[in-house]
Amino acid sequence: MADTAAIDVAPIAAALPTRRDDKALHWMIFVGIAVVLTAAPLVLYPVYLMKVLCFALFALAFNLLLGYGGLLSFGHAAYFGMASYLCAYTAKNLGFTPELAILSGTATAALLGLVFGSLAIRRQGIYFSMITLALAQMAFFFSLQAKFTGGEDGIQAVPRGNLFGVFSLADDRAMYAVVCVVFMAGMLLIYRIIHSPVGQVLKAIRDNEPRAISLGYRANQYKLAVFVLSATLAGLAGSTKAIVFQLASLTDVHWSMSGEVVLMTLVGGMGTVFGPIVGAMVIVTMETYLAQFGAWVTIIQGCVFVLCVLLFREGIVGLIARIIRKPL
Repeated sequence: MADTAAIDVAPIAAALPTRRDDKALHWMIFVGIAVVLTAAPLVLYPVYLMKVLCFALFALAFNLLLGYGGLLSFGHAAYFGMASYLCAYTAKNLGFTPELAILSGTATAALLGLVFGSLAIRRQGIYFSMITLALAQMAFFFSLQAKFTGGEDGIQAVPRGNLFGVFSLADDRAMYAVVCVVFMAGMLLIYRIIHSPVGQVLKAIRDNEPRAISLGYRANQYKLAVFVLSATLAGLAGSTKAIVFQLASLTDVHWSMSGEVVLMTLVGGMGTVFGPIVGAMVIVTMETYLAQFGAWVTIIQGCVFVLCVLLFREGIVGLIARIIRKPL
């Protein structure tokens, strides 16, 4: 089995090499992000920064599915929200430490992604998207009716607890450090997946699935794998958010959350490594600093989306990549 997998991915992996100078640029950006994250709390509120990082990880997970797997899901809020609920429940009612609570929420998202993905990948195009939306709505109504979720009130006053039973996360700066580690680990994992032989096969399936199948690749297996990976990382983002804000609510599993992560990905740059991070920062900043406008924030977001589609369809980072002629 392992030999077969190695033979499967070899042709495409060899055909699509990554230039050394591009990798060097990417690692310089990673170092730059780490430096910015270290200095950011000196000038910005840690809670705002943690919100940006949680949604940036969520957008990165979604971009792995859409930008590199070519699968448009309208139901990614299901994994983000259900992971948030399970993390909050285990932390508050079962007394789990924060790392165990986050892992339990992430595992829930992975299991849900496996079940939903197995059903959704049987169809393609808009039919795939509609199935993911329908399944996500089922998760929403389950969250509304189930007793452990608290219904419309959600799960409130979730304790942050002590990391590994030792380090208190009550202080925002300590919590921020944990969120930074989770975000950087998730981002580097996604980067490794994208540039692995499996990632090259996913790009081939995205660009020309019939040809990839004719070469002997099991397209459905690869699509299910990337679906589960994306759901798992989305669950990691949702679980972390539940601990940060000490709350899990219906907002996290609502269909509008699925639309929001699509918007973040497209504004930042679909199919780019760093685009979703920029998109999440733009959308979260708008929601935070334009909150005084109430419902008008949604209209402003719509206008930004329309402008992005009309002026630079490749997104902010995609436009920069085209100008400097380097993959970002």
